[in-house]
Amino acid sequence: MQDKYAGLTYESVVRNYAKTVASVCLMRLNNWADAEDCFQNTFLKLYTSSPEFAEEKHLKAWLIRVAINECKNTLRTRGRTVSLDKAAEIPVFMQESDRDTPPAILMRLKPKYREPMYLYYCEHYRIDEIAGILGKNPNTVKTLLRRGREEFKKLYGGDDFE
Repeated sequence: MQDKYAGLTYESVVRNYAKTVASVCLMRLNNWADAEDCFQNTFLKLYTSSPEFAEEKHLKAWLIRVAINECKNTLRTRGRTVSLDKAAEIPVFMQESDRDTPPAILMRLKPKYREPMYLYYCEHYRIDEIAGILGKNPNTVKTLLRRGREEFKKLYGGDDFE
């Protein structure tokens, strides 16, 4: 098995990207137990397939894409959908005092807005990179970000968010 991924060992990849992959899974599923499964499957796929990456940014994008696909598979195989009522609930892993913080509000956005917002503001991807990761047109990503910001402002209150 290959032990280098863009110059990193497998252990280093897990250490460096665990938070990113976990966040992507949690953003998509809004359920910690399912997110843990997808997290493990993502890193298992990296280990078993041993793809080669020219640069670390390609490795990160690959991990995010695989995590998103794992989440889609989880939702599809379990036949579950998230109702709008449930999506608006406070995630169980957050304290009541955290419900109005930006991360909690991001979790309450619709998934179609949540993912591009997370990738743009938390992972600092450019719009064209997000489009590639999500398999969407860059103009669609711009629209999702604009609408996501509007929803965020409604939930967070205020016009300071850009």
